Amino acid sequence: MHSNHLLLEEPIRMASILEPSKPSFFPAMTKIVGTLGPKSRSVEIISGCLKAGMSVARFDFSLGDTEFHQETLENLRTAVKNTKKLCAVMLDTGGPELQVVNKTEHPISLQADTLVILTPDQEKEATSNLLPINFSGLSKAVKKGDTIFIGQYLFTGNETTSVWLEVSEVNGDDVVCLIKNSATLSGSLYTLHVSQIHIDLPTLTDKDKEVIRTWGARNNIDFLSLSITRHAEDIRHAREFISKLGGLHQTQIFAKIENVEGLTHFDEILKEADGIIISRGNLGIDLPPEKVFLFQKAAVYKCNMAGKPAVVTRVVDSMTDNLRPTRAEATDVANAVLDGSDAILLGAETLRGLYPVETISIVGKISAEAEKVFNHDLYYKNTVKYVGEPMTHLESIASSAVRAAIKVKASVIICFTSSGRAARLIAKYRPTMPVLSVVIPRLQTNQLCWTFTGAFEARQSLIVRGLFPMLADPRHPAESTNAANESVLKVALDHGKASGVIKPHDRVVVFQKVGDASVVKIIELED
Repeated sequence: MHSNHLLLEEPIRMASILEPSKPSFFPAMTKIVGTLGPKSRSVEIISGCLKAGMSVARFDFSLGDTEFHQETLENLRTAVKNTKKLCAVMLDTGGPELQVVNKTEHPISLQADTLVILTPDQEKEATSNLLPINFSGLSKAVKKGDTIFIGQYLFTGNETTSVWLEVSEVNGDDVVCLIKNSATLSGSLYTLHVSQIHIDLPTLTDKDKEVIRTWGARNNIDFLSLSITRHAEDIRHAREFISKLGGLHQTQIFAKIENVEGLTHFDEILKEADGIIISRGNLGIDLPPEKVFLFQKAAVYKCNMAGKPAVVTRVVDSMTDNLRPTRAEATDVANAVLDGSDAILLGAETLRGLYPVETISIVGKISAEAEKVFNHDLYYKNTVKYVGEPMTHLESIASSAVRAAIKVKASVIICFTSSGRAARLIAKYRPTMPVLSVVIPRLQTNQLCWTFTGAFEARQSLIVRGLFPMLADPRHPAESTNAANESVLKVALDHGKASGVIKPHDRVVVFQKVGDASVVKIIELED
């Protein structure tokens, strides 16, 4: 399996580049988050997305109401049953997002070198020289010379519908701006981004709380994507809020870094969050273009070393309207994988794009090719060096399991886990082979009823690079007799064989707990 692994530092035979890629049960180690929306909410399309490699479905509450998203979620559940592909659910909050209020939804033409007034008076009608917005504090936040960007929600950069404004003067509550380029605002939702300015609105808005309290709690969401996270306190506040909602105490919170404020407080945010989404759309406006790549590489590295998932957005914007990505986009996907990203998040490409299934498929193929030239050896050494000594007991065993698997050229690592922590630690060291995370359910009681845990932990590994979960029979606890462990191991091996990951005479590394001890063993399979 690993003869395919090359290093970019080594000479590559050019003809080998043209050899077709071998099909695999797992399209790529790197995961794909797909945003479900108007163009991707039927059972048929969602089934296609799952087969193409989507492992997390994102529900974006900046668009659509709870009924719309509930219907989409029911279709997702049907598609999961039909395809037998596990999929996690991510709720993406609207956050403190500034929007242009265009009640008539008529197109608005803006001419370069003319003036337009931004007003908080939402009763006024949007025209070419007056744009009502949903925020009354803009006049207090900006000054002459500041830059304001208005674009279609999830703008791709290909539209002729984005406009740059420069603040000319502040007049009471109104902000007078000079239009820098001609554009036509058409469509229902236009967002407004003020470059490098603090907007005095809560990160978790009242609307967000209502959505989480109702839709989120009812559907036991796996991930909460906290839009426009600016401080560690934002994460603490969100965690305190969802911890009171019963079933959501296990929900993981991902900080969505979208502006300079989030960048400035990145280290503190990373400590509090369960993962990071590098939202390059808004970051691309807030940062000088030549600095975006630098933040991406630095942020992904910090996430890798902390063992927390790093998710990169906005990679194949042009596929919103086209069947193939541009050369730059294809290279961008590969570079995100080579940087160490756990997952690629697709927004407009699947939400309103014409080719959601094809987009997921091509991103998966590019990721798989990039993984073949990822320098695992160097990454492993750097991670061990960064962690330093003494390592924790679990981290020491996890890193040893990866080293053993690479040395014996194992085809897969099988990890028995209850919380998912051991499997995530193994994945942190980026083994060259898939990690089959066998999640052992645990029995819990609230003194009124008994419930099994495990489904959350299994789905939450669907955003971690290289982790592929399966839920074990709850009658076999994680720390049990050898006979029970052998029984679960047989099921895991059979699953690996059925999916084509494990073949006769392969070596398999197994990580499990026996009593108080963590054990790594190497198995050589017979025919």
